[in-house]
Amino acid sequence: MASDQQKKAAAEAALSHLQHANIVGIGTGSTVNFFIDALTSIKGSIDAVVSSSEASTERLRRHGFEVRELNAVDEIPVYVDGADEINRYLQMIKGGGGALTREKIIAAVSRRFICIADASKRVDVLGGFPLPVEVIPMARSYVAREMVKLGGWPALREGFATDNGNLILDVRNLQIMEPSHMEQTINNIPGVVTVGIFALRPADMLLLGTDQGVETLTAA
Repeated sequence: MASDQQKKAAAEAALSHLQHANIVGIGTGSTVNFFIDALTSIKGSIDAVVSSSEASTERLRRHGFEVRELNAVDEIPVYVDGADEINRYLQMIKGGGGALTREKIIAAVSRRFICIADASKRVDVLGGFPLPVEVIPMARSYVAREMVKLGGWPALREGFATDNGNLILDVRNLQIMEPSHMEQTINNIPGVVTVGIFALRPADMLLLGTDQGVETLTAA
């Protein structure tokens, strides 16, 4: 099964986990795009959605969904998003699309976080995918030097600004053996908006598209 077929299968499987979720949090990325398209089949049971990026918001509105600001809701029953890497504890690296800060905020507000991904995203140790770090522009060089101290090789994501108007450093050469500790360490660097490690708030469930079908995993 090709990667896109695995993504589509995982995205469609998420629909069965939205019972009584009148408001749905929506992430960002290619797998989420399949989910948004599939979500139209149950649009009548959803009052509104909360989106993590301008790109997802545009796609949702094209499908006729009401997109609400996060400040207009108290809680989100279910948040559905993808991952760039995910381990057996359902800790993730996210932010390949640059929406990590808004994704992390929506995940924090949500009662349940369902990750949808293809089989290539499952790893034993996080860090093979370059770790995105969103930074305030004036802190770019300082944060990069701090990442070198942690063993990373940071590179500015050229020609890119987040929806928040900030920059992304993509950090290679990290084997993240203690994701929660690394998340806290990087988040504490002045000038960092947030890091793309989702370990303090991991996913509650992973729907993984494979050649054999969709696997459902919960935290080990």
